[in-house]
Amino acid sequence: MTDRASLEEIASCVAGYDPKALPVAQAQEFIARLVPRVRAVEKVALRSGLGRVLAHDVVSATDVPSHDNSAMDGYALRTADAFDGATLRVIGEVAAGQVATRTLVAGEAYRIMTGAPIPPGADAVIMQEQCERRGDEVTLKRAVKLRDHVRDRGEDVRAGEVVLRRGLTLRAAEVGTLASARRARVAVTRRPIVALLATGDELRDVGEPLDPGAIPDTNSYALAALVREAGGEPRQLPIVRDDRAALAAAMREARSADLIVSTGGVSVGEHDHVKAVLEELGAELTAWRVDMKPGKPVALAVLDGTPYYGLPGNPVSSMVAFTLFVRPAIRAALGCTEPLDLARATVRLEAPLTVRGERRQFLRARVRFADGRLVAAPMARQGSGVLSSMLGANGLIVVDAGMHSFDAGAEASVLIIGPLGRD
Repeated sequence: MTDRASLEEIASCVAGYDPKALPVAQAQEFIARLVPRVRAVEKVALRSGLGRVLAHDVVSATDVPSHDNSAMDGYALRTADAFDGATLRVIGEVAAGQVATRTLVAGEAYRIMTGAPIPPGADAVIMQEQCERRGDEVTLKRAVKLRDHVRDRGEDVRAGEVVLRRGLTLRAAEVGTLASARRARVAVTRRPIVALLATGDELRDVGEPLDPGAIPDTNSYALAALVREAGGEPRQLPIVRDDRAALAAAMREARSADLIVSTGGVSVGEHDHVKAVLEELGAELTAWRVDMKPGKPVALAVLDGTPYYGLPGNPVSSMVAFTLFVRPAIRAALGCTEPLDLARATVRLEAPLTVRGERRQFLRARVRFADGRLVAAPMARQGSGVLSSMLGANGLIVVDAGMHSFDAGAEASVLIIGPLGRD
C-alpha cells in the first residue's frame, strides 16, 4: 500500500509559488513533502540486500564481538607476570575459532592468534615481535599493561543496541553490520513502481527500423536505468503516439504505479498533449514550468493521488530533470532519511566559462581530483539534444540566472551525479 496525498496537501505545498516558473529548490521541496511513502515491506536474503532501503530499525541480538579476543598474534598472559625480561611457560595455542583448554595460572602463557578468544585467567596480550621464543618458553622484551591488545566483548556493538536506522540504504558496511547482527534476512521497503511513458509519433524502439523522420527511443532506456539506480522498479509502457485518446488510455493504465514519469509532449506545440490530457483526467497540475535550463518544460502533477512527472523529450533535459526531481521522489517514496542525496561541492574550473540566460543552468561537466582538490571541465557541447554530452559527465555545474564570466581557476558550485575521477 502507498499513502496518497490529498488535494488540500497539494495546494498547501505550492501556495505562494508561481506555477509558470517554479524555482528548482521549491519544486524539490514540493516533491519531498508531497510524494507518498511506500508502506509495503518485504524480507530479502541478506546477500540480496545491497542497495535496498531498511524498513525498520535493526537491533543487535548479541554483543559484537561476542567474547574478549586478541587484536594481535602473540601471547596471552597475566599482567601480574608480564614484566620486562620475564620468562613464561607456553602451555598451548589458541587460534581463531578455538578456545583454551584450561585457565592460566602464575608463570604461564598461551600462544594466541588474532581474533582468538582470550583464555580464562589471561588479561593482556603481548605481540610476538616483543618476545623471544625458545622451545616451551617465551621471554618478554617489555612490560605489559592490563588489557593490552585485547578487544573487549561488545566493543563494537552491545546487545539491544540499535545498529542501523530505518531509511538507510544498504551498502557494503551495512550488509556486513547486518551479518554481525545475525540477520540472515532483512526487512526492506518495497521498491516503488515507476511507470514510464515515452510519447511521440517519431519514436521507434531500438529493435525497429528507423523510417524517414523517426528517431530511436533513448529516453525509455536511460530513464529506466536511472530509476533502478535510485532504487525504484521501472515499468515500461508501450510508446504512446501523439494522440490524446491514446495518451489518456496510457495514463489511466499507469495510475496503478507508485509514480508516473512521461517524456515528451510537455511543450507548447500542437502535438504536445500532456497538459490537456492531465486536466481532462482531473489531475491536480501544480507546476508546468521550472526555472531551469535544460528542462524548463517540466510538469509536476498528481493523478488520482499518484505523483506525475512530465519531463521534456530532449534526452539531456529528460535526464537532468529526472536527476533533480524524480530521483528525490523515488528516494522519498522509499522512506530514505535524505531524499536529496546527491552531494554539492565547490570546484575549480579548468577553463574560462561564460554563461548567460534568464534561468538557472545546469552544465554537464567532468569532475576529478587534481593536486588535492576538485576541478571541473564543462563538456564541450551543452545542447539539450546532445546525449553524448552526458558520457563521462559526473557533475552539473550550477549557475544562477544572469550573465556570468568565470576565469580559469575560479570557483563554482557543482552537483555530483557520478563517481569522481583522479589524475
